[in-house]
Amino acid sequence: MNEILPTNFSSVYLWPLLLIVVLLIWLIVRGRTSQSRSLTKVLDSISFDRIEALIIPNADEGEIQIDYLVLTAQGLLIVDVKDVNGAVFGSDKMQDWTVISDDHRYTFNNPQPALYDRIAAVRQIVRQVPVAGRIVFLDGAEFTKGTPGLVCDIDELIEEFGEKNKAAAKFKIEAFMPHWELIQARAKSSDAQF
Repeated sequence: MNEILPTNFSSVYLWPLLLIVVLLIWLIVRGRTSQSRSLTKVLDSISFDRIEALIIPNADEGEIQIDYLVLTAQGLLIVDVKDVNGAVFGSDKMQDWTVISDDHRYTFNNPQPALYDRIAAVRQIVRQVPVAGRIVFLDGAEFTKGTPGLVCDIDELIEEFGEKNKAAAKFKIEAFMPHWELIQARAKSSDAQF
């Protein structure tokens, strides 16, 4: 048998195999970072300013975390991000949502009630500015039975909150700015407690 196989068999086939494994890992990492980059580009396009991983006081004397708080021409926008792949079965009234993909199935709590809590916490700080919230599912999710009320994808986020005339919107932004600074101050004092 040794006469049939070359003496350097392992080195001849090991390097190409190792190269293929490294290439696959690189493609997976690249795919995940391109999704987050596209979300970053979308948030940049709809916002005049944003805060990531914000922690603010909650009404019950606790704290609440927000993935992204975005200053738009329409007011403040809370963006929760869900990165799931597969068919999502969920509705406004369902307590648990289910994701079914090719290789697995899992459930998670309906994220909308938590988003309502986040909206209420922000409204408590900035009472005179419109506050909206959206749960953004990235490209791998598909709602087969209809999309719940506060859920959207990246394209729908741009369509709803994108501002075509940013120069004209600056007047609105100037009116929102004192409230934006107030929320930034609350977030910083909240961080100081840790």
